[in-house]
Amino acid sequence: MKLIRFLADGSALPQYGILQADGSAELITGDPWFGDWKSSGKKAVVKKLLAPLQPSVILAIGLNFKAHAIETNQPIPNYPVLFMKSPWVVQNPLDPILIPTHLASTKVDYEAELVVILGKDCKNATRENALDHVFGYTCGNDVTARDWQKSFGGNQWCRGKSFDTFAPLGPCIVTKDEIPDPQKLTLKAIVNNDLRQCSSTADHIFSVIDLIVFLSGSTTLPAGTAIFTGTPTGAGFARQPPIYLQAGDTVTISIEGIGELTNPVELEP
Repeated sequence: MKLIRFLADGSALPQYGILQADGSAELITGDPWFGDWKSSGKKAVVKKLLAPLQPSVILAIGLNFKAHAIETNQPIPNYPVLFMKSPWVVQNPLDPILIPTHLASTKVDYEAELVVILGKDCKNATRENALDHVFGYTCGNDVTARDWQKSFGGNQWCRGKSFDTFAPLGPCIVTKDEIPDPQKLTLKAIVNNDLRQCSSTADHIFSVIDLIVFLSGSTTLPAGTAIFTGTPTGAGFARQPPIYLQAGDTVTISIEGIGELTNPVELEP
């Protein structure tokens, strides 16, 4: 099942629905991530697609593909490398990624990532029950200002990862029953029709199960938590020479079984 969050004609409030083959939505009642929900049996025309949820927390993992560690000459980590993105920087499909101009950056980068959405509170998960806490999966772009991530931000990643619009999500959340093994998904990043990243989650250093067990250790992860699971080789900063996003670019993140998340790139007004 593919669930979307959207605006419909005649309504200013976001609605949830089951995506239909013709692009319409079958409306649901309730909130699928924070309570009971069911189909209403009614259809609606999707006027504007929104990010499929407003996460309560965004946790993100760095250096989680073996090939990416090799390309950046970094050792394989013993534990997941954790950082956080501010939840309010989530961006909708087709809305722009904004290159910062006030705290200016000239090194804004794309990162294709599988994002895990938790459907219920989780603490001290085990390998046996970790996936029981998963509601579904979506595409994410862990947009990063590399200069603020490193040189300007004192090597503290949160600044370079949390400018407005730096967490595009979508186009939908695919429920976990349709993705029985999240370690067998092809993911891509395409910039201006140029394939920049292409890999499989089979190359994860830490699997989705590993991450949920680690992140929930002695820590409550609330329902609605979004977990960015890391990006593969081919990000702009690792290329020779580096290639960063520019105003006028278009970025598409594609994940097998989920769909495509596309955003134009503009300068912050």
